[in-house]
Amino acid sequence: MTASRNPTTAEELRGAGLRVTAARVALLETVRDGDHLGAEAIASEVRGRVGHISVQAVYEGLHALTAAGLIRRLDPPNSPALYEGRVGDNHHHLVCRSCGAVADVDCAVGHAPCLTASDDRGFAVDEAEVIYWGLCPACSTARSS
Repeated sequence: MTASRNPTTAEELRGAGLRVTAARVALLETVRDGDHLGAEAIASEVRGRVGHISVQAVYEGLHALTAAGLIRRLDPPNSPALYEGRVGDNHHHLVCRSCGAVADVDCAVGHAPCLTASDDRGFAVDEAEVIYWGLCPACSTARSS
């Protein structure tokens, strides 16, 4: 019996039909190592890994990785886009109204789409995005003191 192994980042990029570059490897690994990062934080981390990379190249790389399904883009209202490496499951997000902290939360129903539209108007629904808004524990404590 052969032990299974996880594919390398380069193999995942190739498997998604993307050209393997040091910048793309660094982008994918940075997003996966991070926690709902914005493009500026990603660019800073990638520069630490591979040297100079333009902001435009970061955005183009993030777009390619998102389109390939290797990362997920979150667009919380009134906030810059955030990126995460958790893909392929049906999870949602908690967002703090005060500090902007974001946390993953599993879907209560457990299957996609977890929300059935009362009237789908003929759409073939294949995804539901839920953002729970509130205060994180630290902000809740700060407000009550």
